[in-house]
Amino acid sequence: MKISNHRSRRAALAVALGSVLALTATACGDDGSGAGGGKGDEGSGKGTITFWDNNGGVRTDVWKQIIADFEKKYPDIKVEYVGVPAASVQSKYDTAIQGGGLPDVGGVGTAMLAEIAAQNALEPLDGRIAKSPLNQQLNQKFLESVKAAGGSDTTYTVPTSANNGTLWYRTDLFEAAGLDAPETWSKFYEAAGKLSDKGKNKFGYTIRGGEGSIAQALDAMYGQSGITSFWNGDTTTVNDPKNVAALAKYTGLYKKDTPAADVNNDFTKMVAQWDSGTIGMLSHNLGSYQNHLDALGAGKFRGVPNPTLDDGTRVQVSNPVDGLGLFKSSKNKAAAWTFIEFAASHESNSKWNETAGQVPANTEAAGDDWVQKSEATKLAAEALNGSSTKIVQLPYYLPDWNTISKADNEPNFQKVLLGKMTPKAFLDTLAEQLNTAQAEWKQQQG
Repeated sequence: MKISNHRSRRAALAVALGSVLALTATACGDDGSGAGGGKGDEGSGKGTITFWDNNGGVRTDVWKQIIADFEKKYPDIKVEYVGVPAASVQSKYDTAIQGGGLPDVGGVGTAMLAEIAAQNALEPLDGRIAKSPLNQQLNQKFLESVKAAGGSDTTYTVPTSANNGTLWYRTDLFEAAGLDAPETWSKFYEAAGKLSDKGKNKFGYTIRGGEGSIAQALDAMYGQSGITSFWNGDTTTVNDPKNVAALAKYTGLYKKDTPAADVNNDFTKMVAQWDSGTIGMLSHNLGSYQNHLDALGAGKFRGVPNPTLDDGTRVQVSNPVDGLGLFKSSKNKAAAWTFIEFAASHESNSKWNETAGQVPANTEAAGDDWVQKSEATKLAAEALNGSSTKIVQLPYYLPDWNTISKADNEPNFQKVLLGKMTPKAFLDTLAEQLNTAQAEWKQQQG
């Protein structure tokens, strides 16, 4: 499958990238202007700044608490809060970059970071972080993910939180079957088989076959193969024979140890199915904890990080890291940076992540009591920080990444489940698209 139907989007980004590279090449005369809307100014460090929340509505209450705390500590700075729904925040940023009206500070996660940075809209933050108390407080793996997502060695957003792949399992069903916790891939497959009884509509696992399937499949592949890099030079490793074998084993669960309905399941249907039935395991993330608690009650389920290899090594693909960006067009960068520092500090970062149920980027916040008491979050934090955890950085920086990993290949993954396409053919197709996108991205860089 070719990806020429995405040329217009890539062309627009190529222009933006070209502008960034031209500015970089003539840095001695760079006035900071460009598609991002002007170079801005440090300002007085006082006055009013605007903050766009990239998940407005869902996190509005906690942000308003943090802003109130901030304004109490810094009475000379006022923060105007704008809640932007997650589904529309990318287009809102793009419109503001081209037409003006960007905020001083905005929520910028890794999934959209490359596109915004390519348009020269974000202030590089490495120098500010180096002089900040945050320099010793930010999770290094989160920082690596942010830099990788930006497609350079520059930090364009201060990481605030990360989700993590979580294997939820029914402790009551495991205990009744005499099974160990599915903490390794070997134990995962053993449990999937022993808990399945199609005649009684019981299944060991529910696999994601609908929207969002590719990221979960990649996590399962790399987790089993032990391959720790997405690229070998400029050639992707997705179709390495070890990954092909891993995907074949994983998709082989479909209809044998999973419900047939899984072929169409997005996360909402998958979570609802697990919560209402007698399925042993579910791969999702920390965000579905409350759903499971409401449906099943305490003591009937547990969440652990995605399984390890038998030697204890954990390989997982990078999960989206959320963060706060300082926009280059801001006329009051000093005050905006003060707000970012405060929001990413121990107390504020802990407060935000406790509400969201995610892993704090501030390492001091990650040690707080609520994290220790929330077992799934505690284990996720330990997995992300653990020396035996290897993170495979997904290429969020590629302009076509979202299209390749969603619209282009989710239908093909369903064909794999249905036996209409082999795992090798699926991964070879995916690899061809990724290699082409990587080559074009490299060419755009000069």
